[in-house]
Amino acid sequence: MVMHHTRLINAASRVTVRICLLLIVFSCSDSHGAEPPLRLRVLTWNIHHGLGVDGKLDLARIANGILECRPDLVALQEVDQLATRSNSTDQPAELARLTGLQMAFGDNIPLQGGRYGNVILSRFPITTVRNHLLPNHRNGEQRGVLQASIAVTSQDRPILFLATHLDHRPNDSERIASAAFINGLVESAQTPALLAGDLNAVPDSAVLQRLNEAWKPAQQQPSLPTVPVDHPTRQIDYVLTGIRNDWKQVSAEVLPEALASDHRALLVTIEMAAP
Repeated sequence: MVMHHTRLINAASRVTVRICLLLIVFSCSDSHGAEPPLRLRVLTWNIHHGLGVDGKLDLARIANGILECRPDLVALQEVDQLATRSNSTDQPAELARLTGLQMAFGDNIPLQGGRYGNVILSRFPITTVRNHLLPNHRNGEQRGVLQASIAVTSQDRPILFLATHLDHRPNDSERIASAAFINGLVESAQTPALLAGDLNAVPDSAVLQRLNEAWKPAQQQPSLPTVPVDHPTRQIDYVLTGIRNDWKQVSAEVLPEALASDHRALLVTIEMAAP
């Protein structure tokens, strides 16, 4: 009788062990199969063609500032290509070389024998690029929005990344028209969308209200001042996310660098759950 009871205990133990092993196997399979949340560090910076507030033209200083914050995606404004004032340097190509990041350049105006516009830098492959000229009112400086598809994962899940620099004049009619144009670019977008740049507008402006029809701030804070560079009091530089995308802020900060440009850089870390 005792032997029969012992056999039953041993059999039950073996079943228990098998069940535990199966649970471990299934648990491991689930953990390996689940895609982790998509997390991105997004930087926007008006670099003033590398001319610092100390009067020194130093593109390496800009590149070092970018490298120090380890971004995944970067939107840069006021970038020269072969312009005399920047020693005829191809700044987009040089920034790509100095940072080791993928690069796309959207030129909007001719300048001193070269071109001038916006740059996207990316840690991930840039698969498609298109530069759109924005509405121009009252013969102002031609502005643009640079659009790139970024292959952020090995799966078929690109990011639509837009980088822009809007009109700076007091009358905001051109900025509002540009905001409406940018909204139209993502009306039918099937992929997650991000917008970054110098919008020359404060958070409670009519410009941001128009953009809020298609975008929302990546930051939770009501304002992260980026200008004036020495003691910032106004935010005019932003990272925005598409309103149909479930992005959430992990962190947001204005970087302390106050010498390399006349703007502070804004760095936002965002995360979106995998589908």
